[in-house]
Amino acid sequence: MLSLRFSLSPSNITLTKKNQYHFGTKFPKVFATTTSSSNSDNGNVGLGGPEVALPEGLKRELMPKHVAVIMDGHRRWARQKGLSVEQGHRAGGEKMRVLTHLCSQLGIKVLTLFAFSTENWIRPKEEVGFLMKLFLDTASSQENLDKWTRNDIRVSCIGDKSMLSKPLREALTLLEEKTKSNSGLHVMIALNYSGRHDILQATKRIAKKVNNRLLEVEDIDKNLFEQELETHCIEFPEPDLLIRTSGEQRLSNFMLWQLAYTELYFTNKLFPDMEEADFIEALMSFQPRQRRYGGYITKT
Repeated sequence: MLSLRFSLSPSNITLTKKNQYHFGTKFPKVFATTTSSSNSDNGNVGLGGPEVALPEGLKRELMPKHVAVIMDGHRRWARQKGLSVEQGHRAGGEKMRVLTHLCSQLGIKVLTLFAFSTENWIRPKEEVGFLMKLFLDTASSQENLDKWTRNDIRVSCIGDKSMLSKPLREALTLLEEKTKSNSGLHVMIALNYSGRHDILQATKRIAKKVNNRLLEVEDIDKNLFEQELETHCIEFPEPDLLIRTSGEQRLSNFMLWQLAYTELYFTNKLFPDMEEADFIEALMSFQPRQRRYGGYITKT
């Protein structure tokens, strides 16, 4: 097959003869580095090496702890450029890596990526098969594991794994086990995930405990319910900011319980077109928002 390397600029797409697709991306240099050993007032984030100064306007104390992303627009992106759907998904995969690196630099604690929904199985068989192979290649890559370990990134998967192939289930379990002790950014991959299914299964598990007299109905509260959700293993299970690309403005059955008080950010850009500066713009939009959680803020 052809290998494709590009910087996501329509005028800078080149083809080279390789045995597989390869996508390279270029981004503007957003960060500056400093050799200071302590955090400064502008919110530098230590990374175990030279510190990375936050882009101008971003404040560390206002940074969301948990960012969730509905990555939309891969097929439309490919169609607009006369490329295959598979190439669109590979381009999106490269942007997932860029976003993961960016969140790690910014000191964000949790990044949840909606990779495949329970409804996505109705897509063409060839596309689904390609995506499953892409997930397997990513999860079982020693290069990826080395990179995540080097950057202290923990990787977990939420969703119904029963419909996934045995090799993919095993690769995901092994990846989770090998990165579970990492204490930096926690990347959550939502794979064959459904917000409704998440709530339904939590309800069934609690009902079973009541039926077995392990719980009383009066014991059921918000905290107990959340312990039965897929996100119970996350330090910050409720996203502070949800980003959805491609101009769509809906939740699409994603983290319906957890998004109750999440700030929403919609952009018309297709996910493979997103640059670091676009993600930073979403963070800039989040930081001045006043989160009331149903109450109000007293002006002084």
